Amino acid sequence: MTVSRLVARADRDVLLADERDQRQAQALMTSLPAHGARFTAEVEGEGSAVRVPDELSAMIAQVVHAVARGHAVTISSMPEELTTTAAAQLLGVSRPTLMRKVNSGEIPSHKVGSHTRLRTVDVLREQHDRRQRQLAAFNELRALEDD
Repeated sequence: MTVSRLVARADRDVLLADERDQRQAQALMTSLPAHGARFTAEVEGEGSAVRVPDELSAMIAQVVHAVARGHAVTISSMPEELTTTAAAQLLGVSRPTLMRKVNSGEIPSHKVGSHTRLRTVDVLREQHDRRQRQLAAFNELRALEDD
C-alpha cells in the first residue's frame, strides 16, 4: 500500500495519493454534481465556514477528480512574467527561436530596462496553440495515410 505524501521540488509540489485518498475522492465524486460543485472551507476550532469562490471550487473539483482516478496531482506556481530563457524552456524551443517569434510579433512581450519579458499567460497561450497546431498536423498526416 502506498502512502499519501507530498513530494516538494524546487518548481512544483507533487501529491502522491494513497488508496485511502483515492477511495475518499471517489466517494466525494459520487455526491458532487458533474459540473458546478461549490466548496466551503471550515475554520478549524471556530466552526465558521467560508464559501470558496466558484473558480477555486472548480480547481478543487479537478484535483478531487484526478485523485479519484488514481492520478498524481502536480501543483506549480509561475510568476506573472517570465524571462526569455524561462519562456523558451517552457515552450521547448531555443532562446533564439523564441526571440524570432517575439520580434515578429507572434508572442507579445515588453521591455523592463533592456531585458525582454513575457507575460506567463501569453507564453501558455502560445504553448496551447503550438500543441493544437501539432495535433492538427498529426491528424492531417493520419488522414493522408488512411487514404
